[in-house]
Amino acid sequence: MLVSKSGKYFITTNILIKNLLDAFVSGVFYWLFGYSFGYGVPGNAFIGYGNFAHYELPSSLLSSWIFQYVFAATAATIVSGAVAERCDFVAYLVYSSAITVFKNGIPLCSGFIYPVVSHWAWDPQGWLAKGFEYQDGNTTLTIKYLLAALGAFILLFGFLAFNGASQGSIASKGDGIAISIAIKNTIVAGSSGAFTTMIMNKTKWFGDRKWSFLITLNGCLTGMVLNEVSVCSGCNQIETYAAFIMGMAGGVAYMITTRAMLKLKVDDPLDATAVHYGGGIWGVIAVAIFSNDVGILYNWDKRSGLVLLWQLAGIGAIAAWTAVTCLIMFYTLKKLRLLRVPFAYEYKGFNFI
Repeated sequence: MLVSKSGKYFITTNILIKNLLDAFVSGVFYWLFGYSFGYGVPGNAFIGYGNFAHYELPSSLLSSWIFQYVFAATAATIVSGAVAERCDFVAYLVYSSAITVFKNGIPLCSGFIYPVVSHWAWDPQGWLAKGFEYQDGNTTLTIKYLLAALGAFILLFGFLAFNGASQGSIASKGDGIAISIAIKNTIVAGSSGAFTTMIMNKTKWFGDRKWSFLITLNGCLTGMVLNEVSVCSGCNQIETYAAFIMGMAGGVAYMITTRAMLKLKVDDPLDATAVHYGGGIWGVIAVAIFSNDVGILYNWDKRSGLVLLWQLAGIGAIAAWTAVTCLIMFYTLKKLRLLRVPFAYEYKGFNFI
């Protein structure tokens, strides 16, 4: 982004340093605490509590740490975009270590939210990952304008690698096919999401009757986000037509969520809530519908119904956990007058303060 003043142009270094810090803060604290809270051994159904600062972490798990670290840093950038040019720098440092770290684990305010959630859903010890037993005792579910365009295209290609890498390995038999299916479904879901939001924005009920580049772009990202959610639960079990339908429904979820945010007068400059929250919730639900193995569409039995209920329980638990912990953190920052900068600073830009 470039800003002009008196004929001179300045790179918005405030945004750049925040994104840079996302990576650095994540690197330090995910090493010290985050990975331990999420995947440390030993642990229980709620949290991990071993391998702090890589202590006694097997070398064979370093690749897992690298992958999960990138997830952590990426999650922090979602919030940084949503509060761009609004959040005080000190508050940013607190929540960044609390999102990366609340996302990846630092004690107290410095990080606890995400690592705990990732432990629930992706660590074999986690209560969501363990799923439930049904009849024969088999575990049935693991929940696993130019610059904008440039950033989006980087994201689009990044999602292909991100979702494919969620397989966790490439050397075992069947890994190549599973990764190919995941990437294929990511492309199809993103494409159908883009078409859906582009067309919906042309209607008087959901848009301004214009062909919108940004709406189309966010629709594509929503489709890929929901596919990212589903890939962690077994995207290689989803047929191509199902990925197309999921992307379309994700586009609808995006349009509904973004209109809701506007009605509620929520200041979300990047539509991060609509893309990640709207698309993410639908992605979790969609797995229980379209999965070849446990989906309602293919089985239509009590077991598949219980899978859907389990997904909904996960959504409720994660939403409640995140809402309570973030409310405490941001409310405290607000009361300390550290959360948001004055409007004059927002108007002038952070590079002049």
